[in-house]
Amino acid sequence: MMNRMIVANLVHRPIRSLISIVAIALEVTLILLIVGLSVGMLNDARQRQAGIGADVIVQPPNTSFMAGVSNAPMSVKVGAILEKLPHVSVVAPVIWQLSTAGNLEVIYGIDLKSFEALVPFRFVDGGGFHGPDDCLIDDYLAQSRHVKVGDTLAILNHNFRVAGIVEHGRGARKFIPMATLQDLIGSAGKASVFYVKLDDPANADAVVQAVKNVPGMQNYSVRSMREYLSMMTTTSYPGLSTFINVVIGISVIIGFIVIFQAMYTAVMERTREIGILKSMGASKLYIVNVILRETVLLAIGGIVVGVAVSLVARLGLHSRLPTLPVVVTGEWIVRATVIAIVGAILGAIYPAYKAAQKDPIDALAYE
Repeated sequence: MMNRMIVANLVHRPIRSLISIVAIALEVTLILLIVGLSVGMLNDARQRQAGIGADVIVQPPNTSFMAGVSNAPMSVKVGAILEKLPHVSVVAPVIWQLSTAGNLEVIYGIDLKSFEALVPFRFVDGGGFHGPDDCLIDDYLAQSRHVKVGDTLAILNHNFRVAGIVEHGRGARKFIPMATLQDLIGSAGKASVFYVKLDDPANADAVVQAVKNVPGMQNYSVRSMREYLSMMTTTSYPGLSTFINVVIGISVIIGFIVIFQAMYTAVMERTREIGILKSMGASKLYIVNVILRETVLLAIGGIVVGVAVSLVARLGLHSRLPTLPVVVTGEWIVRATVIAIVGAILGAIYPAYKAAQKDPIDALAYE
């Protein structure tokens, strides 16, 4: 009986109910898409680092683990030292160069021979570098920008010819010859990082210790790739956790305000109805229960719509912008559901309390 009455109340005021559902849907969509984009980009970066094929990564002292933060502070001669260590099969120097032109990205300056010795590129079209002004891009970037082999691409204010399109998942989305990038940024003979491949990944910890035992390299940042990838989490990146919490906070406020306004107005309009219920013996708890159950029903409707919109938006973004991955996980759907329901209930508590406190005689006399 109560459920039928609750549904009837919501149907009787379709515009207000729809606005409340849309507000909750917006709250859920905001959480899932923004958090999903942040987590998706982080996961994508981690997968691309894993796809390079290295077992150990060597960076200069006091450097950030984040790709692109440091430019080229190490001499490429360090590579010759690393090659002499036991269990080392391949040493590939790379320059990381952060670019903010158009969007934030990291350009890789590579020595093609040593980089491919880690794991060979899989070419979708074209081939390797033929000259200093050639570049390679991955298939996702080529798809999103409609770039073909032979096209000209501006990178770091320099025009490059696209020599090849490679399968995504090899660290960066744009690769240029290491010597060219050294000239562009004024870092001749320098590298940002050395990727080291071993005869057996199980020897990673031993090689890390061996590098640290080399005179002059005690303070270098040397990690196994397993350790390096484990650091790439939302809590490790400065400000990312705070950003996610701010997004959640804004979402909760949106849901709270809209539900509060909708339920408070509903209580005022249904003063006489509440008086009839109380005169028939309905307790304060019964009245509160009615209001809160209406709120939860609205929240569930908004959650369903929000999740559906988020999933459709994710597919749309992947189709149009494959370089911007959005991860909508079951865990975050559950979190968004809990956040939306809690926010809606908080917004309905005062209107429910206000309804429960109404005097039945005054309520019946209300016009």
